[in-house]
Amino acid sequence: MSQSNLQPSTSTNLVDLGDVKFDNRFVRGLPGDPETGNGSRQVSNACYTHVEPTPVKAPRLLAWADPVGEMLGIARPNCSTGLEAQVLAGNGILPGMQPYAARYGGHQFGQWAGQLGDGRAITLGEVLCPDGIHRELQLKGAGRTPYSRTADGRAVLRSSVREFLCSEAMHYLGVPTTRALSLVATGEAVVRDMFYNGNPQAEPGAVVCRVAPSFVRFGNFEIFAAHGELELLKRLADHVISEHFAELRLPRAMADSIVPSPSLDRATYARWFEEICRRTGVLIAHWMRVGFVHGVMNTDNMSILGLTIDYGPYGWLEGFDLHWTPNTTDAHGRRYCFGNQPRIAQWNLIRLANALAPLIADEAALEHGLTVFATTYEQTWRSMLGDKLGLVALGHEGDEALLADLFELLQQVETDMTLFFRGLMNIPVDGAFETIDRAGGEAALAGMLRGAFYDEAQALAPEHRARLGSWLRRYVARTRLDGQGVLDGRVAVSTSARYERMRLANPKYVLRNYLAQQAIEALERDDATVIERLMDVLRNPYDEQPEHDELANRRPEWARNKAGCSALSCSS
Repeated sequence: MSQSNLQPSTSTNLVDLGDVKFDNRFVRGLPGDPETGNGSRQVSNACYTHVEPTPVKAPRLLAWADPVGEMLGIARPNCSTGLEAQVLAGNGILPGMQPYAARYGGHQFGQWAGQLGDGRAITLGEVLCPDGIHRELQLKGAGRTPYSRTADGRAVLRSSVREFLCSEAMHYLGVPTTRALSLVATGEAVVRDMFYNGNPQAEPGAVVCRVAPSFVRFGNFEIFAAHGELELLKRLADHVISEHFAELRLPRAMADSIVPSPSLDRATYARWFEEICRRTGVLIAHWMRVGFVHGVMNTDNMSILGLTIDYGPYGWLEGFDLHWTPNTTDAHGRRYCFGNQPRIAQWNLIRLANALAPLIADEAALEHGLTVFATTYEQTWRSMLGDKLGLVALGHEGDEALLADLFELLQQVETDMTLFFRGLMNIPVDGAFETIDRAGGEAALAGMLRGAFYDEAQALAPEHRARLGSWLRRYVARTRLDGQGVLDGRVAVSTSARYERMRLANPKYVLRNYLAQQAIEALERDDATVIERLMDVLRNPYDEQPEHDELANRRPEWARNKAGCSALSCSS
């Protein structure tokens, strides 16, 4: 941890971690496993198991997210090996904490996997934050739990850095997500076979502290439905609705009932499922907007709150390819590739609908929820795509052909998605466009976007530049229609407003895998300056920040096939 991260917080309203008050609603309101201990076993008739983290040899704080600390009301530590490092590595339990591992199941790669659960995650407790919201502190990599199966419950530095960075990067991109408070080195080695190819190696271990109002996921409900534990299914649903969906809150008398009533209760559960579907539709549209590929969209990795959860073998779409997946485990089937994410989200929601069916008992209501997902996703994605293109609204005659040709064009040569859309902002849509076109023709038009192409010679070859130039002419003509009054009920805007709409929809900086890998390698050398700089830049991803331009460049060629910079495994 560098010296800058050791400076105490300047806020006067924050308290040390040791003085935080915990209010553990999940543990208090739901039944736990009567058996304790972290030995692997099948658990029944419980929502969680009490389990304490396994202490590590030499905890040391590597990184701290000040905005998350402030959200929680917790001051930045002033020592990298003090109480905070001990607690956030799992070496100490503070008064009020009630650590547990949650029980859930899930469908993995399309198949029911049975009991899964928090195999390397342990929730320490819930903090009532200054904004009035309860948020869980959860350690990932803190040791074995009953749900670890044959694994050790640990996490390596590389996966922990990736989760820490991406949680925060996604938040500042405006994507619903869990957050990350801290990154702690354990001082111990963890053995991992990174690509499952028979070459295990010892790597430095680490623990990341994740933060969210709830880590409940689709699989929490699936396990109860699969085992016929319908009373627990209802109790968990009532708890989640009461604590996290206030607008749907059940009257107390009804929450105490075991069997849903034929009217209000079932209608409430149906509205709740509809809201889950709506939030999931918005979430997936955001992923598509910024070119994020989750990599492992199993139902146990889908948040009931519509958050991005469980950052594993994720990646950012650099060369635009609808079939690209960062997950080596998925390299053959490409089930979770970029273009499949909306379809898989709906498939997962169907699995959740099946689990909640005993509570809702109305197939039409469940079908309606799924329709809400599809409609929400489509409307949100089209609105976001319009913003990315700087258009007041999509729906004008010729728009569908313009979009189809764009996505085909992006895949004809290797084109960086982030840089292409960011560069499109700077295409003039006034008379200057014709001036450039007359002076240099298609070569000049294509040249305005040359920074987005991985092979400039191929991209600027006559055939491709002719197609790109033709598309740009159509695009500019289309943007000018927005200056002719009102389109689709929305008032047309000026060129400057178009630019601002595009700027706020198209980030300049995203967490490219090679940037995360550079931060990992620097931390392995005990250099925290790389991760600190990256965090600072990613907090303002839509701003120009010209002093950091090199962090916005397309992936360098040396990173194309380097481990950690392209494909990753589920152990990543």
